[in-house]
Amino acid sequence: MAHILLIDDDTELTSLLKEVLSYEGFEVSEANDGEAGLQAVSEQTDLVLLDVMMPKMNGMETLKKLRENWQTPVLMLTAKGEEIDRVIGLELGADDYLPKPFSDRELLARIRAILRRTNPHQPAKTSDVIECQDLQLYPGKQEAYCQGELLDLTSTEFALLTHFVQNPGETLTKESLSLDVLGKHLAAFDRAIDMHVSNLRKKLPERCDGKPRIKTLRGRGYLMVLED
Repeated sequence: MAHILLIDDDTELTSLLKEVLSYEGFEVSEANDGEAGLQAVSEQTDLVLLDVMMPKMNGMETLKKLRENWQTPVLMLTAKGEEIDRVIGLELGADDYLPKPFSDRELLARIRAILRRTNPHQPAKTSDVIECQDLQLYPGKQEAYCQGELLDLTSTEFALLTHFVQNPGETLTKESLSLDVLGKHLAAFDRAIDMHVSNLRKKLPERCDGKPRIKTLRGRGYLMVLED
């Protein structure tokens, strides 16, 4: 049973969401401001639903502090039309965002897509490894190494890197990446994949030959560059 932490100052909404998520079989806890939310995060937390607009500490500040110690998946709840909030949230390491108001069905679909990617309760198989060039990925442990160094990746960045490593030298469209990695169709003006790719690039060491690891193909998508 996955454990979801709700961090939102709207007590009426958190009460409703708690009822919906509990009915769907999730274990749910809640906090009504960012400070309380940070204190409530633990090893048992599988997913955080985090509102942007909150007193004491807003969602962006909460996410920034959360990422200092935890790589727990985070689904941001943003005001409809506030694109800047979505972009900043993704830059800070959010896994996805959902504009308010949203339907129960859409929320559950996003939650299940994230939990499928992170697969927190899957037994670790240390012998399972995916290798490509100087990268080694261990899906069972959700760990990635480059040049022998452990990479500090969010669950979405790990899933994205895994997809690139499994399809080296192939053009991957933003639509296919959104479906395969985020579990949703690419919407108009949706920059989630672009931001996740940008974050991933920053965390990958430079190649010895100086070539980019992930190349942007304008109007087409992205490609993991193979060695000559």
